[in-house]
Amino acid sequence: MLKASWKSLLGRKLRLFMSAFAIILGVSFVSGSFIFTDTLSKAFDGIVNTVGEVVVRPDTASSDFDSGPTSKTVPGSLVQTIAGLPDVARADGNVTDPTTFVVSKKGKLIGGGGPPGLGLSWNDAPTTGGDPPATIAEGRWPQKTGEIVLDTGTARRADYVVGDTVTLVTSGAQPKVTATLVGLAEFKGGTVGATLTFFDTKSAQDLYFGGKDEFSDVWVTAKDGTSAEDLAAKVQASLPKGFEAVTGASVAKEQATGINQALSFINIFLLVFAGIALFVGSFLIINTFSILVAQRSRELAMLRALGAGRRQVTRSVLFEAFVVGLVGSTIGLGMGFLLALGIQALFAQFGLDLSGSPLVFQPSTALIAYAVGMVVTMLAAYLPARRAGKMPPVAAMRDDIALPEATLHRRIWIGSVLFVIGLWNTFLGAFTPIDHSSYWVGTGVFALVMAAILTSPLVGRPVIRLLGAVYRRVFGAVGVMAEQNATRNPRRTAATASALMIGLTLVAMMSVFGASAKASVDKSINENFAADYVVSNAIGQPFSTAVTREVAAVPGVAVVSPMRYLGVSVNDDRGFAAAVDPAALGQAVPIDFTSGSLAALKPGTVLLSEERATELGVNVGTKVDTDISGTKGTATVAGIYTSTAALPNSIIVTLADADAAGVPKQDSAAFVVRSPGADAKAVEAGIEKVIADLPSVTLKNQDEFAAEQRAPIDQLLYIIYALLGLAVVIAVLGIINTLALSVIERTREIGLLRAVGLSRRQLRSMLRLESVAIALLGAVLGVALGLAAGWALQRSLADDGIDVLSIPGGQLAIFVVLAGVVGVLAALWPGRRAARLDVLKAITTE
Repeated sequence: MLKASWKSLLGRKLRLFMSAFAIILGVSFVSGSFIFTDTLSKAFDGIVNTVGEVVVRPDTASSDFDSGPTSKTVPGSLVQTIAGLPDVARADGNVTDPTTFVVSKKGKLIGGGGPPGLGLSWNDAPTTGGDPPATIAEGRWPQKTGEIVLDTGTARRADYVVGDTVTLVTSGAQPKVTATLVGLAEFKGGTVGATLTFFDTKSAQDLYFGGKDEFSDVWVTAKDGTSAEDLAAKVQASLPKGFEAVTGASVAKEQATGINQALSFINIFLLVFAGIALFVGSFLIINTFSILVAQRSRELAMLRALGAGRRQVTRSVLFEAFVVGLVGSTIGLGMGFLLALGIQALFAQFGLDLSGSPLVFQPSTALIAYAVGMVVTMLAAYLPARRAGKMPPVAAMRDDIALPEATLHRRIWIGSVLFVIGLWNTFLGAFTPIDHSSYWVGTGVFALVMAAILTSPLVGRPVIRLLGAVYRRVFGAVGVMAEQNATRNPRRTAATASALMIGLTLVAMMSVFGASAKASVDKSINENFAADYVVSNAIGQPFSTAVTREVAAVPGVAVVSPMRYLGVSVNDDRGFAAAVDPAALGQAVPIDFTSGSLAALKPGTVLLSEERATELGVNVGTKVDTDISGTKGTATVAGIYTSTAALPNSIIVTLADADAAGVPKQDSAAFVVRSPGADAKAVEAGIEKVIADLPSVTLKNQDEFAAEQRAPIDQLLYIIYALLGLAVVIAVLGIINTLALSVIERTREIGLLRAVGLSRRQLRSMLRLESVAIALLGAVLGVALGLAAGWALQRSLADDGIDVLSIPGGQLAIFVVLAGVVGVLAALWPGRRAARLDVLKAITTE
């Protein structure tokens, strides 16, 4: 049996490789995802471990990612006190600003959009490893005002060399800074896309702290024989209230926790699409082995007649599947490295540059890749293998292996039950006030997709018959044969079409959802936006309040409403918050309140969105616990409002409370209202003059602001389309494989048709029409399901601001047309093979 299995494998290498290709693509996505995130994690480990032995900081400056930056500092006098402690070898104050970006020689902003732009004071304080965090690669370190050092990567991207005058933009009191580049540095941990600008300590204090002798934190180095833990405890005992001493290892752990949370999201996001690809690939594997088992019926019958048992036949087929899975997983694991490079290049476009970090391969990645590939292959091949073992020798000797009707009946019954469950869950999520409504919609859509897969042999018949009517009228006898071939084995046709249906269901669903989200943004801005302009940062970073003040002074500007985005916890539930000036905000952004009012927003109070208030179970007048950048307190709920695109944040506090909590005085956006009768062009020109030298700050009118809000939706959709393209490619391979195997299965029939006068061209047309029928069946079912799923998803999120249903009819029609084109292309190779068959040999084929 083993020899027979090997012979069968070697005789069908190409067909089995096409099945393995589905595993190759799916496994490559799994392994590539893990390789990329392991590489990213390793790169961040190098950064977070580049920290002092003991760190002294304000006790609100926790290093976890949710805390946000703080403007609280460590006074220089405290640094001197720490340096004089018995077990302290040295204490070095550091100035750090995460909003300092380099402007290239061409006026282009370098970095942003994710990784920070770090402005740092330079000193040679050792890290936990005993070495300074950076080394000079060319030139020297800055020594006086007007001198800076850049990391080599930033200098290269900005096209600067030592001796050049560099332009910087910051969110501090000085929005624009120029300095001479006196050196290039290599950062020990790598930069991962961040830009590093080093100043001498006095210059950094002048720029970021207004010349005060203050520091962001202090690195403390122990004398020989003193552990970091002991030193931290002794330093802590000498600190006044409001400061803490923690080990560098603790700081690194805090930062690593936040990074790992972000990385886990990236990994899950990528693995979801790997799972979709493998799920679609399983249909290709099931179809391939089902057809191969049917083709080998005589061979299997002969083996049974010679004494092979049912289990031996089943194991023979599973052995072939095992080899296919092993080969596919091995090649997929290797391709995972190429895919990781591709993902690395993709993320580099968003500022996350890992070009200097070698790919990291963990043994666990190989184990996961092989486990996934082998399990999917074996499970997909099990049913065909079991069916092969159950065929009695006499039945297997027949030319026609009919599918038992009971099997189809069982599929229809199960599919009908799933259809009812899917409708119920989707209805609950879309139209009832239920918690986690989008999850209900997700489970409902999944049930509906599975129902469509199971019932597609029955549901697909009307689509095939409709196409058949067109085929008969346009192509005559060739069209009749194409229709009959498509309906000859309904389960095979349905399984092939289902692979394409799954991909197009998801694509269509995201198209409807994306169009609805963008339409909702446009509606919200049109209805809830009184401001004429928005001043904001082009890379999502805050900008200097000096810019806001200068804009307010432009002739013709009536009101400027600054807004600072931050994270705030209310009753230990963290959410996005905005710090505002209530009086100015009311004139720039009208807000609908379900209770309370904007006028009631004062220091010590908060406004909550309707969704956030419902989640917390609070009303106007309720006392809540708050945590603003590590500063804990209590506040009173002063109002509950409806979120809009102009104000999507779920919590609103006053600027005074943000200032008191140490939130940096840096604006995230500023809404500008013109004075009545003011000349629009003159006002625009005045504001543009204020920001002319700041490429990080942009001015947008209402239409441009709406376009900016839509842009992230489009970006996300493009990424999702690209990743779902993997599933569509596998579905196309499924059509090619099914047609190719079908040609081999019908070799004798094709020979007879050719003998009675069917031309090669007509034969290719017949297969092409059959392929188009399968592709259009998958497209019609997929688009219909995707349309329903997108509508249900939009309804489930209506209360979250996605309250407009927009159906991109033209886009959905294009998907159907493209599916037809896919069908034509998929039939090229099988059609050529069929047309080249020798007629006499084909007729005599057993």
